[in-house]
This record gives sequence, structure tokens and C-alpha cells, in this order.
Amino acid sequence: MKIQPVLIGILMIFLMVAAVSADGTSSSSTSSSSSTSSVSASTTVSAEQALSEVYVSSVTVDPQVFYPGDQGTITVQLTNTGTQDVAFEHADILDSQNIYIPNEELNPYQVMTYLGPGNTMTYTFDVVAKGPDGIYYPDFSVASRDSDSIIYPIKIQVDSNPIQETITQKPNYFALNNTDTVNLTITNPRAGAISNIEIIPSGTGFAISPLQDFIMSVPGDSSVSIPFAVTPQQAGSNVTFTIKYSNGQTIRNPHTDTVILPLTIGQSNDAATMDVNDLALTVVNGAYQLTGDVTNTGITDANGVEVLTGSPAQPVEPYSTYAIGSLTANDFSSFTLTFTANDLSAVPVTTQWRDDNGNLLTSTQTFDLRSLASAAEAGAKGESYSGGSGTSGYSSSAGYGGGAARGGLFGFGGGRSGGLSAFFPVIIGGIVVIAAVALYVKRKWILGKIRKQ
Repeated sequence: MKIQPVLIGILMIFLMVAAVSADGTSSSSTSSSSSTSSVSASTTVSAEQALSEVYVSSVTVDPQVFYPGDQGTITVQLTNTGTQDVAFEHADILDSQNIYIPNEELNPYQVMTYLGPGNTMTYTFDVVAKGPDGIYYPDFSVASRDSDSIIYPIKIQVDSNPIQETITQKPNYFALNNTDTVNLTITNPRAGAISNIEIIPSGTGFAISPLQDFIMSVPGDSSVSIPFAVTPQQAGSNVTFTIKYSNGQTIRNPHTDTVILPLTIGQSNDAATMDVNDLALTVVNGAYQLTGDVTNTGITDANGVEVLTGSPAQPVEPYSTYAIGSLTANDFSSFTLTFTANDLSAVPVTTQWRDDNGNLLTSTQTFDLRSLASAAEAGAKGESYSGGSGTSGYSSSAGYGGGAARGGLFGFGGGRSGGLSAFFPVIIGGIVVIAAVALYVKRKWILGKIRKQ
């Protein structure tokens, strides 16, 4: 009977240990389940939260500014900064009546697309700008499968203001077969750039270089000048400059303008101008020797200046032509020419030179040298002459040598002022005065000598 209480005690202890063990196992299981639930909650967010972590990261519009009727592209990028995929469908540019997708059936973004964590998705839409001028805000729209849509307004500018093309540098007159530089300036007053600019000159009766030119781009609110070398070959010609350019890179949107340059033939106001004057004529060894001055009355320099006579005069040496060199504006130089002629009623004197472009220019003045010839022949007989005829007013003198220097001694050396002989009356008068003064001072002595005799 004493054994039964002991067995019952042992059984009670065993049951208590088993109960404690079972309670520990249950607690451990509950803890594990709670941990699993916490992890699951940390990696799964609501559809609204997932959508809020997607944003429009970039928008590109091409062209930057549309002409009315231009086509272009709108490129939109979405970036997912969240931790789980977001499903999108039905991406579109909502029709604003002025900026729209011309064919919705060609829109490739109607299908479902998943945007993963940390990734970016790009949408590119072809659109048309209907106009009129103004700033419009069509909406980019894309629907989320599990939540709301993303709506994002995009700024589009439409401007019909054209580019401007002008001839900014040209001579007031062109000369036949002479080359002048003209500048065609293209100004872009628009806010956006134009690109792929071609300049093509056309027409007849002239030569031009280059035959065409190309410019990659002209940014908004800027300009560029293109030089062309033009050589007129006949009067009445025009140069037509055709300017072709694109408004946009992806879709070119070609545009064309023209500028007409008349090649008016005449004497340029800024060209060097030669004027021959102060002529004198002498006879030397059976030939006429003509001296004078040539003056550059223009506002630009003349290079390689030469002076020569034309028919009916026949140039002879030593001065068949006279090389001067360069004459700056308002500068002059003397020259000497020798020639023979049977008719001096119209002797052409030609001055030729080159401008800064290397063009050969000429100027011819015709003079009546008959009165100068008479003076030269009279001078050869020991007489003197002063006078002249023609357009410039000349002086001539007797003598030989005919140099350009003025006033040789006693008329020799070709001076144009008459030499020392022009001062003979003054010299004689001076001698008479001196003699009279001497006689007056010595009058008492002279009278005394006369009385003694």
C-alpha cells in the first residue's frame, strides 16, 4: 500500500515536465510564425504606395519650337525608385486639339508593361503641331494596372516666326570681271535651333565661289555669316541664294527661303579712284616727254599702280610706262612718260592698279595736248610759255630732261616752273636798285671828280 503513493508522485512529476515542455514548444512555434509574418510585411506594399514611387524623370521635345503643321516627337521617361514591379498600360499623349498623335492605331504602348525596381522605361510619341502660334500643354498619360494613372503636362511651343536672310556686306556697285566678296547672314530669331542648313547660289552671267555651303546648326537667337566671292560677267545679272534647313532632328520638317542679290554694275564708292593732273610737256630727242601727278582720291589703297599712254600716242623708251607702286588713300605720286604722236588732240593717259582682292582696275583720262606741244616747241627755241588747255589746267616750260621734279637750273632738267629765267626781271630790277643806291651814296665823291675835270 505504501508503493502506490510513490508511483502516483512520480507520475505527477512526469506530467508536469511534459506540460512545461509542450508550452515551450508552442511558444517557440508562435515566435517563428510572428517572425515570418514580419518579413512578409516588410517586402510587400500597397499598389498605391508602389505607384507613388514611380515618377517622370525626363521629357524631351523635338523640335524645340514647332512651326504650325510641323511634325515632331515627345519622349518621356518613367523611373521606378521602389522595391517591387509596377504594371503599366495605355500610355498616350492626350489630344489637346493642337498637339496630337496623328494615328492612334500606330501607338505601340497600349499593351501591359512591367517596370521593375530601379529601372527606367522610355516612351516616344510622334505628334503634329496644328497651331496657331502659342504655348500648349498636352498631357502624357499612362495607366497603372493595380492603381491610378500618372498624368504629366508637357510644354509645347508653336511659332510661325521665320528665320531672316540678308546680304550684310556687298559693294554698292560691282565691276564686270572683277571679284567682290558678299556676306549672306542667316539670323534665327526663334527660341529653338534650326539645323542642316544648305545655301545654294544660282543664276547666270557670273562666277561664284563656293558653289554651295553647309552649316550644321544655328541656335536660337543667334546668327551666322557666309562669305561668297562673286565675279559679274555680264550686266543685269542676279544671284539667287536658296536656303534650305530643317526644324527638328528626328523628323526633319524641311523649310526653304530665298534671297536675290542684283549685280548692279558701276563705280564703287569705296574703291580707289585715280586722278591725273598738273601735266607738263617737253620735247626730248625728237619725242614728247609728259610729266604729271596721279592722285588716289578714293578711300581704299591702290596696289601696283602704273601709268601709260594710249593710241594715237606711241609709247617709247625710256618711259613707255611708269611704275609707281602702292598709293594709299589721298596720296599722290609724280610720273614721266615718253611717246611720239602725230595727233595730240586726244591723248589718253591710263592708270591701272589692283585692289585688295587682286582685281585689275583701270582709269583713263583723255587730254588735248596741242597747246602744251606749242609751248614745248617754243621752249626748245629758247622762249618761255606758261598756260595749258584741257580738263585739268596745265603748265609747260622750255627745257630738256623733262623730269618730274619742279624747276631745273636755267630751265634745264625739265622743271615745270620755268627755271631761273622766270626770275630775270626781278634780278635785273635788283641790280638797278643796288646801282642807284651806290650812286646816291657816292654822289659827292663822283661830283667832285667831275668838277676837277
